[in-house]
Parts: sequence; C-alpha cells; structure tokens
Amino acid sequence: MSALSLPAHAAVHSNDWLHGMIADLPTPFHADGGLDLLTFARLCERQACAGASAVVIGGAVGEGDTLSEDERMTLIRTAVGIARGRLRIIAGAGSNCTSRAIEWTRMAQSAGADAAISVVPYYNKPTADGIVAHFRAIIDATTLPIILHDAPSRCARTLVDDVIINLAASPRLIGLCDDTGGASRLARLRPLLPPGFRFLTGHDAMALPYLLTGGDGVVSAVANIAPQLCRGMFYGTRKGCPRYATTISDMLMPLGEVLSSAAQVSSAVKYAMSLRGLGNLAVRLPRVLLDEAEQHQVQMAMQAIWASPDEVMSRAI
Repeated sequence: MSALSLPAHAAVHSNDWLHGMIADLPTPFHADGGLDLLTFARLCERQACAGASAVVIGGAVGEGDTLSEDERMTLIRTAVGIARGRLRIIAGAGSNCTSRAIEWTRMAQSAGADAAISVVPYYNKPTADGIVAHFRAIIDATTLPIILHDAPSRCARTLVDDVIINLAASPRLIGLCDDTGGASRLARLRPLLPPGFRFLTGHDAMALPYLLTGGDGVVSAVANIAPQLCRGMFYGTRKGCPRYATTISDMLMPLGEVLSSAAQVSSAVKYAMSLRGLGNLAVRLPRVLLDEAEQHQVQMAMQAIWASPDEVMSRAI
C-alpha cells in the first residue's frame, strides 16, 4: 500500500491526554424514549470528578446507532459544557457509509468534541483497500483527531497491521481502540508506529494485562460503574504498584467479564448502574432489558465491589 498523502490543511494534534480508563458512557433515556439529559449530565460530572482523562459519547455502550444527528449534537454539547476542560470528549462518529461518517465527524467537531472514534465499516464487509479508502476519506475531509476502532465481532472485518501502519502516516490518526480481546498487536505494532500513537483496549476483562504490557488505556464499560476503582488500577500500573493494581483488578474482573461477554452491553451497563442509583433501565430497540438470568449474573459480579465503594478507594489513591 502506498503511504497516506496528507492534505495541505492537516494539523498535528497532541494526544498526551489519551490514556487511562475512559468510560464509554451510556445514553440515558426517559420512559418515552427521549434523552434524559439531567442524568446524562450527572454521569459526565461523575467522570470529571473521578479524574477521568476522557469519555466516549455515542459509542457502543451509548447506543450511538439509535441516535439521530440532533441527539448526537445535543449529547456532545451537553458533555462539553459539563466537562469545562476537565476531561476530553470523544464522539462516536463511525458508520458503514463513508459520507455519513464524514458528516458525523464534522458535526462532532462543530459541537466541541476533542476527537472522534470511528469504527471499521460494518455489515458491507469491505476489503482491506476499501477500509483504507474509507478512513483516508474521513481524514482528508475533516480536521478532528481520529481514533480507529477495530471491533471484528461486530463488523465482520478486522484491521490488519498494514492498514493501521498505512493510516498512521497521518498525524491526525492518534490511536487505536482494539476490540479483538488480546494484547499481541500492541507489542507487534508499537515499534512500527509513531511514538505518540496510543493503544487502547475495548475489553475490560483484558484491562490489567493490557496496561501492564504497555497499553495506554481502556475504553471501558466498567468505568461507568466504578470510576475511582478503575482510576486506582490504572495509576497502580503507572506508579510501579502492580500488586495494588492487581488487587483492584481482582475486584473488577467479575463485572468486566460479564460486561465484556454480554450480548447486550448497553442493557447490562444500565442495569449495573441502576443498582448504584445511577439512572433507569430504558434502552432503545432492538435492545431489550436483561432477563432474570442476565440480571443475576450482573448482581453476582457486583458483589465484589460492594465492599469497597469508590469513595473509600479514592482516599487511598
């Protein structure tokens, strides 16, 4: 593949902020299906107070595929207003239609987002050349920093190494969210990509080993439920305290495994959060509420963190 040529207006963006446990925020809904912006603002504030570096808006947990353009704009603007510079806003802007992904990325920037996360086109099964052309078109037509999202279980296609290396020639591409569930790519690609390129995993069950092997962060469902515990685990890996990080990981692992394997991650996250008084269970079709067996799995996983609430752990950090 030929090297990615950059448009004249391409800008170099600092990505030092892209690290840590980054909550993939759910989108709260009222019973009638409308956005519950009061609860959404509360969730954003909770992440800011927990010291998060960033949050994802309208991503996989946020049911981005069900949101209208106006709703996306409203959510991003609300998050930007709550953040007030305390954390960065990453907008879910991926689509299997390239022109729509471009439109959503431009909209995210106009609403004040700091970056966009863009998934491999789903359903239409593009070739490797088609994937490169898709992301190249987004990079050439927009100016917002881009994070690639590789989710082969959802998209039926994966990002091969050559594609990532090719696209990373652009300074606009600042990182990869790897949803393949392993860490081998991290070691393989780190020496081949720009020094500032950031590696994130999208699997909470892989969080600790990924961070300990040099990963920069986690796009996390669990961080919605226990942000301070997640922050403690991350800083334990960075401050040379692996036993401390492992202790927290052991507490979070049951929930991480349940959420990582959930058929309906948005429904599972909302149920777990409801157990902590953080919003209701409403989701949009085709998602449905968890059945009793699924609820029981979440309840059992939550038991490991009941004894050590975020407020207690935060005093030890």
